[in-house]
Amino acid sequence: MRPINEALRRIPIWLVYGLGVLPAGALFYQGLTGALGPEPIKALEHEYGELALQLLVLTLAVTPLRRLTGLNLMRFRRVTGLLCFFYVSCHLLVWLVLDVQLLGQILADILKRPYITIGMAGFVLLLPLAVTSNNLSVRRLGPKWRQLHKLTYPAALLGALHYVMLVKGFQLQPLIYLAVIALLLVLRLAPLQRLKLA
Repeated sequence: MRPINEALRRIPIWLVYGLGVLPAGALFYQGLTGALGPEPIKALEHEYGELALQLLVLTLAVTPLRRLTGLNLMRFRRVTGLLCFFYVSCHLLVWLVLDVQLLGQILADILKRPYITIGMAGFVLLLPLAVTSNNLSVRRLGPKWRQLHKLTYPAALLGALHYVMLVKGFQLQPLIYLAVIALLLVLRLAPLQRLKLA
């Protein structure tokens, strides 16, 4: 695993950011040109949301991967977290600006539709994490920074639950995301529980 980790250390962070935002533009272009099917707005909403969920899974997987396999992706965790927030924001903006559009309807949907309420709650939890994902905040908050960023855990569960409730009928893919996120949270939290018991 050492050669892989050494190769990963050579990858510039700016390159990861650059490659990470490329799908957003590509998907938006596909929506404009009709390549996303008969309902491009819904498709764009879905694609942005799923990319956000995938990046959230990757962010949560960094610590378990290092612990179980020795693969060290720690220097990319902030990148994947911020890219996750970027795609969540894109997902939300498509819904707000292109889909619903009416402010009154937006508020009504948030209050009346549980899957939207849950999705918005997850977004609200991610906001302070995105704002404090910088070196200045780490220095100023000190130990409180780690405590604050544990909001990732409920945000991840809310995001997965939002997806499960959003789809119509029984679909396996959202349940797989929910199961993977739950497993990653168990792997992250289990060592803490063992320490408390000891």
